[in-house]
Order: sequence, then structure tokens, then C-alpha cells
Amino acid sequence: MGIVLKDVLAILPGKEKDEVRATSIYIEGNRIAAVGDRPEGFREDKVIEGKDRLVIPGLVNCHTHSYMAFMRNVADDLPFMDWLFGTVDPIEQQMTDEDTYWGACLAILEMVKSGTTCFNDMQMNIHQTTRAVKESGMRAVISRGLVGSGNDEAGQMRLRQAYEERDAAKDCDRLTFMLGPHAPYTCDDGFMRVVSEEAKKNGMRIHVHLSESVSEIEQIREKYGCTPIEMAAKNGLFDVPAVAAHCVQVTEADMDILKEKQVSVVTNPASNMKLGNGFAPVAKMLEKGINVCLGTDGAASNNSLNMFHELNLLALIHKGVNKTPQCVSAREGFRIATINGAKALGLDQEIGSIEVGKKADLAVLNLNTPSLTPRNNLVAGLSYSANGSEVETVIIDGKIVMEDRKVLTMDEELVYKKIDGIITRMGLDKKEY
Repeated sequence: MGIVLKDVLAILPGKEKDEVRATSIYIEGNRIAAVGDRPEGFREDKVIEGKDRLVIPGLVNCHTHSYMAFMRNVADDLPFMDWLFGTVDPIEQQMTDEDTYWGACLAILEMVKSGTTCFNDMQMNIHQTTRAVKESGMRAVISRGLVGSGNDEAGQMRLRQAYEERDAAKDCDRLTFMLGPHAPYTCDDGFMRVVSEEAKKNGMRIHVHLSESVSEIEQIREKYGCTPIEMAAKNGLFDVPAVAAHCVQVTEADMDILKEKQVSVVTNPASNMKLGNGFAPVAKMLEKGINVCLGTDGAASNNSLNMFHELNLLALIHKGVNKTPQCVSAREGFRIATINGAKALGLDQEIGSIEVGKKADLAVLNLNTPSLTPRNNLVAGLSYSANGSEVETVIIDGKIVMEDRKVLTMDEELVYKKIDGIITRMGLDKKEY
């Protein structure tokens, strides 16, 4: 299918910085065929008029748990370990495969409607999130969460499930897979070594939670005499390309390891604040040349999967913490939410920027909105004033997934109905008005 985004404004990569330019974008099949002049022989099947529209590369949510979408607003204002083991884990134990599927559907709806076209997910019930991704037209990187001790059978079972899910999804090139050792407090050093060897043997990346809370730091230091990041490095998790979520409680030595091992760090500002865990030292990480990307975490701890909300927090928090308005600029934030995320997932040659030959993963924003008026600096506007409701059309892999705010690939009302049924069955529908 040939699609033309005609006479739009678009954020395009420049020699020194991303810049907003008036142009047209031509999509052929699932790729960007041209930016600017119409390519020879191009046949258009669909024209999207670009007056008062801004096209951006789809946002890349580098850390989430999509199945948790139905847990929104049910585990609030709790210390981290009480939140995880006292509330979320008991809910997870009740989950069926269908609960995971509908939770993922709700998450994808929210992400698409706020301009996210790719997400990096750690999940539990295999085949269900991938099912939702396939049906919705979304792009995703999936990790089956791995928990284990040494070479125990439970850990081996989860590894087998990870491979089973990967192999079953070979028919969908919008899906790729990582190995997901959950965290140092759920994976001992022996199991970390098992996972790292499996990742090396199978050419897979690692997706792991690291240094999220003070209690984690204390627990790992008491058990292993080192930080969680040092533990992960010692046991080989960084011997393959790795994505480390959170990295809030880190030392200078930790950051040096992350840089040396070329680990991508996913900062999750809303979740880290809500659980009282603090702020990742993003400014220092950027100074060291660490690839920092952006994630929402799951809706049980955020309680939103809106990357514009996260981008706004990213661009503001570090100015306040570091007491300088030059810290983490809007332009840096935009790259953190797009091309940096694509790089973390090993997809930067395919997505993350609007360039000829890349996959057509794009979001079209309506500029006739109070939040983006006046149009003084649209890159700044994305960080400081946009809220996600401006997203009007979303294209993923060259297909229109949302048009005029209507998601074309999913039955939105059915998703809401199914989620209501899940929370009623689990007794989570304690309505407070």
C-alpha cells in the first residue's frame, strides 16, 4: 500500500540536531520510500493531508509490563517491597492467560492512542502478549520474566517457555525477543550465569531490573558484598547487549560499568517517584555517554503508559534535581524517547527516526490544539506542553493502526468490557468516588 503524508511538518534528523521541516513523506509497503520529493513510479493508495499536522517517529517505550494494565489504581501509596510482594504478586498468582491477553490489549490501546509504536515488555503468561501484538499491529520486544536459583528446574522451565514463545512468533517480524532475568533479588548469581550463557549461545539481548530501590541495594550488598550492577556484571549479564531498567540507586563505579559494557539504561521517572525510589542520575549518565532511553514501567506502578507524560517528567525532574535549566534538554528528551530507545532494542537501523529505508512507524499530531499553540518550538512543545491527546493518526509497519483517534485494529469497547470482568472476578473493583 502506498501512503502519502502530504505537506506536513516533520521532525527529521539533521547533521547536528533534529529539526522541524515542511515536507511530504512517502510510504511504500512497510517502509519510508522518500522524504521530500515524490519517488519515481510511486503509486498512492491513501493520502493524508498534512495541513496543521506534525509527524514524529513513533515513541519507543523501553520498559513496561503490559499485562499489568488492569492493575491500574489498585496498588497505590505503598513501599516498594510491600507493593511488589504484598499486592502485585498475589494478583499475578490469580491471573489466567486470558487476563494477560486483555491486559496487554488495554495497554496497547493506551500506548497507540498516545503515540507509542514499539514497546519492550517483560511478561509472565507466554503467547498472550504476543497474541495481542499480532492482532493489534503493534511492534514489541518481548521477554518472558525469568526467576530462578542456580540451575533449578523452575528457572529451566521459564527458559524453555521463553524459547517456545520466540519460536512460535517467527511468522511476525514486528516481534523480537530478549531474555528477561527479573532482578537480583529474584535471580541468584548462579541463575544469572545460566541466563547469560543462554543469551550468548542464542544471540539474544538481556532485559533486567537493576538498582531500583534502597532495599534492593541493601539486600544484594548483604548477600553478595556488591551492588546489583556489579553483581550483574560479574555474572555475565552484560556480556551481551543489555537493557537495564531503573538504575536509580547507582554509584559512580556502577555508571562506569554501564558505560564500559555499553548497557542501555531505561529511566522510568513516574514509577520511580510513585514508589518512593528516587531519581536515576540521568544527567551524569548522559555526560558519561551511556545510552539512556525512556519507559513507563507497568500501569500498576505508574499508573499511565503515556510516553508524553514520561517525557515531560524526564525534561523537568533533572533540571530541578541538578538545579540547572540546561539539564536534559527537550531535544535530548526527544531522542531519549525515540532513537535511543530503538538503539537499546537493537532496532535503530529500522525505527526511531524518519529516514528513507526505515520502517514506517510514525505518529501524526494535530497542531490545532491549545497545548501546541503557538508553534514557537515544536520539539520543546513535545516535552513541555503536549499530553498525548494531540496524536491523531498512528502508522506501524506501514499500516494505519489509528486514524482520527479511532483504533482500527481493535474493538475498544470490548477491551473495556473484558477488563471490567477481570477486576470484578478478582475483587479489585473497590470503587471510591
